[in-house]
Amino acid sequence: MEKHILNMVLDKIIETSNNNITITDHQGVILRSNPNHWSIYGIKADQYLGKSVYQLQKEGILSPSIHAMVLENKKTCQILQHTKTGKVVMATGFPIFDEKGNIVCVISYSQDQTEILNLQEEYERLQRKLVSYQTEVEELREKDAEQYGILFRSQSIEQIVKTIYRVSKTDATVLLLGPSGVGKSTFARMLHANSARKNEPFIEVNCSTIPETLFESEMFGYEAGSFTGANKQGKQGLIEQAKDGTLFLDEIGELPLSVQAKLLRVLQEKKVMRVGGKEERHINFRLIAATNQDIESMVEKGEFRLDLFYRVNIIPLHIPPLRERKEDIPILLQHYVKSINEKYQLSKKLHTTTYDLFTQYEWPGNVRELENILERVMLTTDEEIIYPEHLPATIKKEHLSETTTLPFIDHHIDEEHNLKKAVEQVEKRLLYKAMERCKTTYEMAKYLGISQPSIVRKLKQYSINMKEERKK
Repeated sequence: MEKHILNMVLDKIIETSNNNITITDHQGVILRSNPNHWSIYGIKADQYLGKSVYQLQKEGILSPSIHAMVLENKKTCQILQHTKTGKVVMATGFPIFDEKGNIVCVISYSQDQTEILNLQEEYERLQRKLVSYQTEVEELREKDAEQYGILFRSQSIEQIVKTIYRVSKTDATVLLLGPSGVGKSTFARMLHANSARKNEPFIEVNCSTIPETLFESEMFGYEAGSFTGANKQGKQGLIEQAKDGTLFLDEIGELPLSVQAKLLRVLQEKKVMRVGGKEERHINFRLIAATNQDIESMVEKGEFRLDLFYRVNIIPLHIPPLRERKEDIPILLQHYVKSINEKYQLSKKLHTTTYDLFTQYEWPGNVRELENILERVMLTTDEEIIYPEHLPATIKKEHLSETTTLPFIDHHIDEEHNLKKAVEQVEKRLLYKAMERCKTTYEMAKYLGISQPSIVRKLKQYSINMKEERKK
């Protein structure tokens, strides 16, 4: 192909390229370039052809020059240029060598990245805004959950709360599973309060408290004069009371099989016939059920109807026991200490070591047990600060160090096995140990996890003089 044709082809390639193609000689003088793209540098074609890239770099038009960089480093380079027009340009330069290894020319490709970078910045801004909104939503969820006594830091409870928010907008039946005391009724109330039925009744029924013989009359109601002792005007059943609202059947696993069959029909048809009545009443309600039993195991044993299980097990939510989410205990303690103080006009506080014992305890009764014990201790303790010595023996017992205490007791217990004397010996030993490590009675109190007045009282009881002991 003839040279002039090759030049025509080269010019057409440069002219039609989506990139700004620029070619310079070995001294950086511009030989060819795409004129349409130089507008991003703020100059016209007659202002760059035949000019040196070093001069354009000095004038701030090429900031910096990719060609100057390639000529200096003698290798392929890539940079971001910032132009006078406020554009950001990605430039890549390639050296072309002759057979002796000398640079004969440099070719570069430049592309305006301004729009892409702007889009990226906008995307990052939107991402930050989204994270901010998500954080606000999480905070609102936590505040909303706190209204019902649901306080948490654990991921397990956080996930349950998120699920409750999602399913509360539907009428899907929810089955709350978990041991006694985890707060299943509290979660049920939260679910109702965030549903479209929140302004309608929330009827809570503890299935374990209704005798089998009274189940129909209590749940379905009865007509006037339907049986001896019946109300003369008849009575509306619990299911009717839940009309347009939520029916919460707690401890549903306690229902006898005969009662389960009657309940199943109501759940399937949403129709109720009162005892002694002749007309069925259509009742629109949302069902939430709860149990602390292994209901699937009950189904296998024939203790719970399979068809009823399928009816209530639409969305199962497993609420873990407190021992499996101990990160929730400190915030629960803070909440209950505050509420109990407000309830009884107290100003009690928990010592740091008391917090530790509460956190380490297994809590077989879960949140309910924690609240009850805390209220009992705060009401029966005279001192303002609750120390470990004020806690029930069951909590303290779990955390006694047998490796340091029992050998000492075995060695020093007297021959008569007098419990009082053995306890005194242990207390005296611990007091002396505390004196070795602490300078004041306040430090001793913190070290032993009891109050400072208790330290003073015990030192006096055992005739221990700190000053005299320190002189020895």
